[in-house]
Amino acid sequence: MKKFAMAAVGGTLAGIVATTYVAGPLLAQEGTREANVYEQLDLFGDIFERIRAQYVEEVDEKELIEAAIGGMLTSLDPHSSYLSPDDASRMRVQTRGEFGGLGIEVTQEEGFVKVVSPIDGTPADEAGMEAGDFITHVDGESVLGLSLDEAVNLMRGPVGSEIVITVVREGEAEPFDVSIIRDTIKLTAVRSRVEGNTVVMRITTFNDQTTPNLESGLKKRIEEAGGLDQVNGIVLDLRNNPGGLLNQAIQVADSFLESGEIVSTRGRDPEDGERFNATPGDLADGKPIVVLINGGSASASEIVAGALQDHRRAIVVGTKSFGKGSVQTVMPLKGDGAMRLTTARYYTPSGRSIQALGVSPDIVVEQPRRTAEAEEEDSPARRSRSEADLRGSLNNDSLSEDEIRQIEEEREKAEKAAELREEDYQLAYAIDILKGLVALGPK
Repeated sequence: MKKFAMAAVGGTLAGIVATTYVAGPLLAQEGTREANVYEQLDLFGDIFERIRAQYVEEVDEKELIEAAIGGMLTSLDPHSSYLSPDDASRMRVQTRGEFGGLGIEVTQEEGFVKVVSPIDGTPADEAGMEAGDFITHVDGESVLGLSLDEAVNLMRGPVGSEIVITVVREGEAEPFDVSIIRDTIKLTAVRSRVEGNTVVMRITTFNDQTTPNLESGLKKRIEEAGGLDQVNGIVLDLRNNPGGLLNQAIQVADSFLESGEIVSTRGRDPEDGERFNATPGDLADGKPIVVLINGGSASASEIVAGALQDHRRAIVVGTKSFGKGSVQTVMPLKGDGAMRLTTARYYTPSGRSIQALGVSPDIVVEQPRRTAEAEEEDSPARRSRSEADLRGSLNNDSLSEDEIRQIEEEREKAEKAAELREEDYQLAYAIDILKGLVALGPK
């Protein structure tokens, strides 16, 4: 018994010694790290004072400190940044849906400004800017080497003033200039219409208006179509939607899901992770959905597309999305400024992160570019002629007037579908999918 007791005590003592032995170097390392941090802060203070005293021109201390803060944040990732009081105020206005500018969402890649997407109906959209365009110069001044905030500040200006942006675009041999007149940007979060028996919901951004606009717009279009029984499905168009508020993405996805996870976020500390689940209720009452995405669909758009895809609630059509799978938290700072800091990654219900990978569509459909040759082929002179076009041709005497009228109505629908295919091939493809699902559905 004494031997057993001694062995137990000996084991405990050995454990204490071993713990002390390991903890000693760890505490020393932590102390060294703290000392290094304070040394670096002293270095920063020394450099700041030397700049104030010896730089060739007098400097604005406030601007110098803000530049240092901005540089610290932008060194982390493309989406973390410092917001001056003016920038923070503009951001708050933007989330409400109205602001001044060009109407493009941008990021930074390889030192240049890259267009995530132009916003529907804005000056940038009307001037022909496209997702994936690289902006190299603003009014002749190179943006290479500037931070994203500095480049964006170059593009800001009074409403009504002109800006010339130099663009490099894939497929174009040379850079070219685009002239844009700055305007007040009034975001219409959701646009809706009926195409045949399909309701098309075009979501352009995720701001405070998005979910209310979606609910009211969908209700109106269903009534216009003659009730839900007359609707074959819904197209949720998220193309060139750069994202926005996380809570709005969750609510939009929840609008079409009865249950299950919508998205989860995971930060540095596992305990800070969150899961967001759907609540009962489906605005579409189970009608099939096709989600359209492309390279300009980012962030909140990808959350919606990924959630509906993982739950097999929708077929995702188009091209791979942008791949922004991180969450930014805006933190107020002293002096009315703010800090936008990347605090988490988000994951779709199946547990996949889309960071840098994007959402891959179930069916890849490219949007073909219109060429002069294609337009010439579609001209009336090039269309084929039929027997009915010949002078003096005989009438069809085997059909009644009602049957002829029905054939003409079906032909008119087919011609409208063909026109849509020329105008927007991806949307026409999505509508064709819904037609096919209805045709193959239960009788």
